[in-house]
Amino acid sequence: MASLKELKGRINSVKSTQKITKAKQMVAAAKLRKAQAAAEAARPYATRMAGVMANLAGTVGGSDNAPKLLAGSGSDKRHLLVVVNTDKGLCGGLNSNIVKAALTKARELVAEGKEVRFYLVGRKGRAPIRRAFPDGIKAHFDTSEVRDPGYEEAGKIAAELVKLYDDCEFDVAHLFYATFKSALAQDPTHQQIIPVPPPEARDTSGGAAVEYEPDEEVLLAALLPRYLQTQLFGALLEIAASEQGASMTAMDNATRNAGDLINRLTIQYNRSRQAAITTELIEIIAGAEAL
Repeated sequence: MASLKELKGRINSVKSTQKITKAKQMVAAAKLRKAQAAAEAARPYATRMAGVMANLAGTVGGSDNAPKLLAGSGSDKRHLLVVVNTDKGLCGGLNSNIVKAALTKARELVAEGKEVRFYLVGRKGRAPIRRAFPDGIKAHFDTSEVRDPGYEEAGKIAAELVKLYDDCEFDVAHLFYATFKSALAQDPTHQQIIPVPPPEARDTSGGAAVEYEPDEEVLLAALLPRYLQTQLFGALLEIAASEQGASMTAMDNATRNAGDLINRLTIQYNRSRQAAITTELIEIIAGAEAL
C-alpha cells in the first residue's frame, strides 16, 4: 500500500498534468476557430473548380489529345497512396484512423496483385506504415518546419507527384486525409487524385453554351495540375482543422480523467490518513491501559 507521502506526491503530479491538458485544450480551441474557418472557406472554391473541370472533361471526353493526368497511363498496376497526417500528437485517434484506412486500401490492392507505394505527408503515422510495408515508402514531405502548411506546400507536393507520374513511377495515386466535421468527428477520406477522375456529370440543360479559348485540351493541360494542387490544399486545411478539433476533444477527456483520478487518490489518501490516525490512537490508548 502506498504511503501518505507517495499518495500526496501522486496527487500533486496529476494536478500538474491536469493544468497542462487544460491549457492545451484552451489553445486548441482558440486555433480551431481559425483552422475551421480556413477549411470551410476553401470548400466553395474546390467545388467551383470541380464544376469547371466537369465541363471541360465532358467536352474532351475520350479524345486522343486528352492530357495524361486525365487520360491516365493506360495501366493500373502501380499505386501510390498519399497519406496526409499531422506533425504533432496528442490528438486522439485522428492519425491512427487515417493510417488504418490507408493500410486497408493498401492490403486490398496487394490482394488484387497490385504494387503499392506510399507518399507520406506529416510526421505522425509513419511508424505503423513502415512496420506494415518496410520497403513501401516511396517518399515523404516534411511539414514540421512550416507553421501553417498551405497553398505553397500543396504546390510543392503536387509538383513532386506530377514529376513521379511523368517519370512512370506509378499509375494511380490515392489521397487519404481527414475531413473536418466537428470537434468530435473527423472522417477519414479517400479519393483518387491521379489520373484526375472526371467529376460527376452535372445537368446542364437550359444552361448557356460555353466556348473556350484556347481549346479544351490546352486549358485542361494547364488546369489539371492546379486542380490537383487544390485537392491537396484542401486536404492540408482539413487535416489542420481536424487536428485542432481532435486535440481539443482529447485534452478535454484527459482533463476530466485527471479530475477523476485526483478524486480517487484523494479518497484513498484520506482513508489512509484516517487509518494511520486511528492506529496511533489505538496504540496510545493501549499504552495508557497498560500503565
